[in-house]
Amino acid sequence: MRKVSKEAAEVGFEVEDHVVYPTHGVGKITAIEAQEIAGQKLKLLVIQFEKDRMTLRVPVAKAKSSGLRRLSTRKEMQTALVTLKGRSRIKRTMWSRRAQEYEAKINSGDPRSIAEVVRDLHRNAGQPDQSFSERQMYQAALDRLAREFAAVERISEEQATQRLEAMLKAA
Repeated sequence: MRKVSKEAAEVGFEVEDHVVYPTHGVGKITAIEAQEIAGQKLKLLVIQFEKDRMTLRVPVAKAKSSGLRRLSTRKEMQTALVTLKGRSRIKRTMWSRRAQEYEAKINSGDPRSIAEVVRDLHRNAGQPDQSFSERQMYQAALDRLAREFAAVERISEEQATQRLEAMLKAA
């Protein structure tokens, strides 16, 4: 059993934990620090997103309401993978409307919703070409899902992407 600091006990997160921030994906908590901002003392979670070379500071008081969460469990990830293997359901609405829905699902941080986007935008050899924006959105969703899958399975992102693409082709 690992030793939990007082700050971590308050927030439910510990330094070195991998977490998911809905709009940015998987990051790692590198510190829990106190800062004074506009005369207010705030306790902040410092989250490093290696892939984007970005550091995010989230006030501890806003961690839950911002959607910050732990990595999915293997069971939750399995549910997302079942969704990934399902039949794609592309609505016959205008692309702009679907794009908004897909963007919202990707930014929700929910692996199952992200898997739906990947599944729906994946194209097999016999299907018509995708537009540039469809390919971009597919890649963004695949990257986001692969990062969390890699962290849960403790494999590289490349291996995770290959495994996800193999599942899509087999479906």
